[in-house]
Amino acid sequence: MRRIGLTLVELLVVISIMALLMAIVVPLTRSSRQQAKAALCGSNIRQLLFGLLAYESENQRFPFAFDDTPITPPPGGWPGGQAYDRVGWWWFNYIDEGFFNDVSGPKTVLLCPSKNLRDIRLKDNILCGNYGVNQSICKCTTGSLTRAEFIGTPLSLSNMPRPSQSLLIVDSGYSMINWWHATDAPPYALGSMIEDTAYIPGLKINEERTNLWSGQKDDAINGRHPGKTVNVGFADGHTSRTKADNLLVEKSTDGYKNNSPHWRPK
Repeated sequence: MRRIGLTLVELLVVISIMALLMAIVVPLTRSSRQQAKAALCGSNIRQLLFGLLAYESENQRFPFAFDDTPITPPPGGWPGGQAYDRVGWWWFNYIDEGFFNDVSGPKTVLLCPSKNLRDIRLKDNILCGNYGVNQSICKCTTGSLTRAEFIGTPLSLSNMPRPSQSLLIVDSGYSMINWWHATDAPPYALGSMIEDTAYIPGLKINEERTNLWSGQKDDAINGRHPGKTVNVGFADGHTSRTKADNLLVEKSTDGYKNNSPHWRPK
C-alpha cells in the first residue's frame, strides 16, 4: 500500500528548512527596509538642500536657522512645542518649496523616515529628530552671549572658501545644530534646554551625554541608518552618506578640529 503524508522525521526536516530560510530572509528584509529608508532620507536632504540654495541665490545669503523678529506666525502656525521651543520662524519656513506652508502640517520631506524617538512630545514635534541646519552658516537672530559665533547675519556662498566641504544640513536631533553638539568638550557646558540636546544620530560621544532626554537616547546612541551613518548636504549642493563619527569635532592643544565635512566654513 502506498504511504500518504509525511513521517515525523520528514516533517521535522521541512520545518527546519523553513526556519533556516526565515532566519536568512528576515534579516535581509529588515536590512533592505533600512536601506530604503536611508535612501529616502537622502532624497529628503537633497530636496531641502536645493530649497536652501535657491533661497541663497535669491537673497545672497542663507536663511536664518531661527528668527524671532516676525510678530506673526508662518503659514501653518508656530513650529514646535511652545512650552520648550523658542517661538519664531525657522529655516524651513523661509525656503520657497512650501515644505511647511500648509495648514495640514509639515510635508513629509521634513520628516526623517528612520528617526527613533520614544517621547510623544518629541515624536510630534517637527523640530525634533529630523534634519538640522548648521548654525555656523545659517545663524540665529538671538541667543546666548556665550555662543556669539552663532548669532548674526547668515553666510552666503561667497563667504565660504570651500563650499564643497562645508556641512549645511544633516540628520539631526534638532532643527538646528552646531559643532558644540559634536564634541565631548564644548567651550561651555550644554544645558538642558531642548535645543541643547541637538545631536548627530549614532555619534559615539552621545553615549556619555547627560543632557539628552530619555526619549532621544535610542536615536542618538544607536543611530538611524545602517552602520551608524548619516546623510549630509553640503553648501555646494552635493549630498553624501558618511559615518556619524566622521563629524566628530576633537579638542586639541590649539583649539578644535575636524577633518571633513567642516562645521565651520574655512
